[in-house]
Amino acid sequence: MNSKNIFITGATSGIGRIITEKCTELGYTVYATGRNEAALAQLSNLGVNVFKADITKIEDIDRLCNQLPSINIAILNAGVGVFQNAFDLLDGEIEEMIDVNVKAPIYLASRLSKSMIKQHFGHIIFIGSQAGKVATKKASVYAASKHAITGFANGLRMELEPYHIKVSVVYPGPIDTPFLRKADATDNYRNSIEKFLLKPEKVADEVIRLMNKPVREVNLPRVMSITSKLYAIAPKFIEQIGRSFFNKK
Repeated sequence: MNSKNIFITGATSGIGRIITEKCTELGYTVYATGRNEAALAQLSNLGVNVFKADITKIEDIDRLCNQLPSINIAILNAGVGVFQNAFDLLDGEIEEMIDVNVKAPIYLASRLSKSMIKQHFGHIIFIGSQAGKVATKKASVYAASKHAITGFANGLRMELEPYHIKVSVVYPGPIDTPFLRKADATDNYRNSIEKFLLKPEKVADEVIRLMNKPVREVNLPRVMSITSKLYAIAPKFIEQIGRSFFNKK
């Protein structure tokens, strides 16, 4: 297993950085991308094959995919969020969430799956979000972007099944990473859910486990799978609970 090639996006911070480091420590050959040159240099010193790329640009995606060797496992982790009412978001903020969270993983999966089809095996792992199952106040656009990946992954899984290619989605709840600070500079959201925050190392370990034992989806914490099922039955009740996680101001 450790001789296989692993590709990771969003590798310069958060869980992407931790997954990259753990895969390298385990002896995998890792190819990682991000925009932070200093962080990429640090990863390169650890033995990671790094590529600076802006995955919101199709030309960067094409250049990246043309440089990659045959990939066994692709972890499409890069994501961005701005936690604000849809009517308060700037157009640029909306565009960035759609470009990074929706278009980029779809473009990458489309290109990477072609080479996986030729080798008749592979595994694509999307890092989704519980917001992709249950939306909350001030996360409407972010939730929409993650809902889109849920739908895409479910369809892609059926399309790639005849070629023995696995498709998985990891659905974490809020993780204690710099992502939250960028998404909500007020820290209101983080403070309201602090006791529920996932440790990034826990999420990274679950992704490593998923690489070795592919399943359809992983919900973190596990109890969140119950929440999404309850949402399908009693959406109003779950939405009322979700409102308390955001400052009404």
